[in-house]
Amino acid sequence: EKVAMNILREYRISNADVLCREDITVDQLVDVIQGNREYKPCLYFYNKIDTITIEEVDGLARMPHSLAGSVNQRMNVGEADEDDLLKTKIWEYLGLTRIYTKRKGSPPDLEEPVILSNIRKGTSVRSLCANVSSQMLRDFNYALVWGKSAKHAPQRCGLAHPLADEDVVQIVTKTNVQQKRDKNYQALVQGFSDKNYQAL
Repeated sequence: EKVAMNILREYRISNADVLCREDITVDQLVDVIQGNREYKPCLYFYNKIDTITIEEVDGLARMPHSLAGSVNQRMNVGEADEDDLLKTKIWEYLGLTRIYTKRKGSPPDLEEPVILSNIRKGTSVRSLCANVSSQMLRDFNYALVWGKSAKHAPQRCGLAHPLADEDVVQIVTKTNVQQKRDKNYQALVQGFSDKNYQAL
């Protein structure tokens, strides 16, 4: 407590409520106060476990955020196109989510998903639209979602809807009539006209 108070005084913070939900170091407290550090999840992979004893492997595997394996013997590591424990853990630690897109009147594209991350921009419909196109985000009307995050298939959702892994999403944009009713419509038309005029 006294150490934390002294650190806060150094940064000219005289009145604050400090809540720590886990044991932290002095460096972590300073980083939070300065606000210039962001802690990302880390996964340690220990290779060549086929060259050490079972007791050592057991000790490595029980360490937090650790995974033991052997590339040579294919233990917890598969080929590039295979699913294995290492790839599964990497996806889990990075918070990656595969979202499949669907055009109106056609089946979903299950070959190339859009990859979203909890750590970077989130896994909401807004993040999906921003990842695909800023124009899609601007003209967004609603989304139809099939999958784990939908209560029924399809569920009509807004931009804030959180998506789950392997959801299928169809984005429905505003019609021309709806776009004309938008308060920014004249500015958009003028900007488009100016850009095309300068290109000529």
